[in-house]
Amino acid sequence: MEIRYNEKLKKLPPYLFIEIDRKKKAAIDKGADIISLGVGDPDMPTPEHIIESLRESVKNPANHQYPFGAGLISFRRAVSRWYKERFNVGLNAENEVCALIGSKEGIGHIHLAFVNPGDIVLIPEPGYPVYNTGTIFTDGVPYFMPLLEKNKYLPDLDAIPDDVLKKAKIIFVNYPNNPTAATAPKEFYVKLIEFAKKNNIIVAADAAYSEIYYGEKPVSFLEVEGAKDVGVEFHSLSKTYNMTGWRIGWVCGNKDIVAAITKVKDNYDSGVFQAVQEAAITALTSSQQCVEDARKIYKERRDALVDGLGKLGWDVKYPPASFYVWAKVPKGYKSSDVVGKLLDEAAIVCTPGNGMGASGEGYVRFALTVSVSRIKEALERISKIKW
Repeated sequence: MEIRYNEKLKKLPPYLFIEIDRKKKAAIDKGADIISLGVGDPDMPTPEHIIESLRESVKNPANHQYPFGAGLISFRRAVSRWYKERFNVGLNAENEVCALIGSKEGIGHIHLAFVNPGDIVLIPEPGYPVYNTGTIFTDGVPYFMPLLEKNKYLPDLDAIPDDVLKKAKIIFVNYPNNPTAATAPKEFYVKLIEFAKKNNIIVAADAAYSEIYYGEKPVSFLEVEGAKDVGVEFHSLSKTYNMTGWRIGWVCGNKDIVAAITKVKDNYDSGVFQAVQEAAITALTSSQQCVEDARKIYKERRDALVDGLGKLGWDVKYPPASFYVWAKVPKGYKSSDVVGKLLDEAAIVCTPGNGMGASGEGYVRFALTVSVSRIKEALERISKIKW
């Protein structure tokens, strides 16, 4: 029997982080002592009070059944309270919040709710691959918006052609940004909302890294007047509480957009395990000291890596947020060359900037997901490479 793939699958590029993980495992199999600064998966454990909440919730037989719908109302109320306390944003838990199996799932599914074949999706690049994956799966057309250092890694909305705007259905934005670690000021969101209203385009704001910052708190898209008229924000407990494997997040904002995503989910999955939702309630409503502690650890790591790379002659700046360092590669090299050289000669894994979009050429992304001692060891290895 000949197995024939769907044409959409053929259009998909290799999923970057799966490929990075494959190369890492191959090197480990050869005996290499890999220092992995590639995939953004926190190395710190989920805080104990959240784990204990799950232990108790798992025992409840009511949590063993299908968790249909938009999520427990208690979870959605916890999200609403958290948004009010963190951003001073009011959310109606009844119809403006929907639980997700991680924000990645919702980001991938929003296309199914709004994109028809031939519709255009505005995608920041370099950026999270799922923005484009969802576009391909719905026969949409991606239009990539370069994120350039000269523009402070903000998309140039004025540069998007009129013929593109006429067909555009969704614009994705992501701040704090992956991979550049840039943040967006309120002024940008004011302009974005005006742009969305004028062109009848849905805003999909990805805010997964909002709680990892090293100075001024990042703002939420939903903080700005008029945001709920045009869009939604995706959020996750993954990075904030070291819960990547738990798979829980949410989408919130415009009730009609949330309803459409919920309807897609009703037909694709059966919801988020209720015990995990109850553990997430504990995370959102308990002391946030664990989040502050994590920020301090990431800052120590950030400073160690940036200081060390700077001493070695790399052109790299202190990121204001996220747990990524976006570094220019040594002169004369391309992103993929540097990634290969670091892996082959120093057993260090990082992410090529161009793997997340053409504008990322000339950069590599380091994830701050190993200890300071391992970062110092990585720097020692890098110092021995001849460039």
